[in-house]
Amino acid sequence: MKSKFSLIIALILFSFCQTKAQDTFSIVCADSVTRQVGSAGASCVDLIAFGITDASFLSDIFPDSCSINTQAAYQPGNQENARFRMREGDTPEQIIEFIKTHDIEDNPEIRQYGIAGFIGKKAVAAGFTGANCINYKQHITGTIQGIAYSIQGNILLGKHILDSMESRFRSTNGSIVCRLMAALQGAKVIGADTRCAANNSSSLFAFVKVAKPTDSYGKPSIFESYITYNGEMVEPIDELQKIIDDKIECNTTFIKDHEKSYNDVFPNPAEQRISFAKPYNFVSLRSLLGNELMHNNNSSQTLDISAVPNGIYMLITDTMLKKVIIQH
Repeated sequence: MKSKFSLIIALILFSFCQTKAQDTFSIVCADSVTRQVGSAGASCVDLIAFGITDASFLSDIFPDSCSINTQAAYQPGNQENARFRMREGDTPEQIIEFIKTHDIEDNPEIRQYGIAGFIGKKAVAAGFTGANCINYKQHITGTIQGIAYSIQGNILLGKHILDSMESRFRSTNGSIVCRLMAALQGAKVIGADTRCAANNSSSLFAFVKVAKPTDSYGKPSIFESYITYNGEMVEPIDELQKIIDDKIECNTTFIKDHEKSYNDVFPNPAEQRISFAKPYNFVSLRSLLGNELMHNNNSSQTLDISAVPNGIYMLITDTMLKKVIIQH
């Protein structure tokens, strides 16, 4: 009887996670030259608490065909419909239109999708962000050197998270796995998923996977992930980067750059004033929910916080985001 009760609880928890899970920021891509397809993403959902071991359960990649991310109020039925339409030969745009029209709960405005695939020899991508996804939400599509991509996110700190992901993806050379990791690194700021600000991380889990055209479905050549639990205070994107760097040479300096930036703000905790190792043209102090308390648009190496109440805040500059503690 006890075993049956435990199974019921586990099923309830998994069902809840399926309904509420958000792949908060993610990217899909298709390379017209190598015919590889890939996907990467991260979120502040505690998969360990729900007993979920597959960090990429919101992502489907089909060798030599398509990469599909279905996120925001995730429903497996919508993912299955997307998979079915892809196998029927629909384009990314057509797949999105179908799963919007045939939403499993007739509520497409709470969903978000990113799809990249091929039309003949050409790589194409499409994205969709429902009007009722949680802010900040948006998607970006584009093409670089024959690689089509869609980047999407919700519950984000702001537009700059997606912009940074796109900039890193486009400016990184090498294989698409290196580009995908660069995109994740672009979102590696505390509270990128705003729910993770108190955890001192961007997210609680991250994954990346890439399929070659000769791979079998469900067995991509590259599939790595890193899962942390809420309160562990570990950055999963950096841990995932270490795993990838042990297998593939991406010439990344993101981890070192990120760690170095944490010494640029002092003291922390601070009482009356925050100082910077170098002047920043833009400085913004925000609550953990993203509400701005004060900002400075002039080149400065200090910020007067004497009127700010005690607490934990996010400090955003031109090039970094850092958690600061104010104690008067």
